[in-house]
Amino acid sequence: MKCFYYLVPTLTDTHQVSDDLHAAGIDDFYIHIVSANEAGLRQHHLHSSNYVETLDFVRIGFLGAAAGLVLGVIGCTLMSHLQPFGSNLPFFIYVLLTLAATLFGAWEGGLIGVGSENKKLARFHNDIEAGQYLILLYARKAQEETVRGMMAAQHPESELAAIDRYFLNPFSNVIRFSDHNDRNRLQKG
Repeated sequence: MKCFYYLVPTLTDTHQVSDDLHAAGIDDFYIHIVSANEAGLRQHHLHSSNYVETLDFVRIGFLGAAAGLVLGVIGCTLMSHLQPFGSNLPFFIYVLLTLAATLFGAWEGGLIGVGSENKKLARFHNDIEAGQYLILLYARKAQEETVRGMMAAQHPESELAAIDRYFLNPFSNVIRFSDHNDRNRLQKG
């Protein structure tokens, strides 16, 4: 499954794109729209993006968990060498302390991530603030050609801005196209 990022200039165009995608067999579950105009999306009954897509708590939570794991291992290693509680401390205590540090790091990372814009959407921040609508379109392999063809033929006003293998992987790279030649090459291949 791939995630296609389309920038659409107006709410009316976005509504038409959504209707045409539904006609092509794409369910609302696979169409998510990021906009500064949430009220307009609700008024037009368009499927808005969710917190997992707009906030960065998943990626930063994983990074926090990794940092907590490293610090937990370092702390437990120091504790085993310095033995502040004596030499009879069972091994499972060290495991529990490392687990607690990992979970604490994930929790702290998640809290930090709730206040951060998703790294993948940050590239489109200025476009969204300028009033454009970013459509995140999840398409299965069998639907990719249909979606690309329909969007190119029926919606030339929409710009294929990027492709991601799957949006929810917080560490995958988004391929953002910088010029018209990149988009043409993608639409052909």
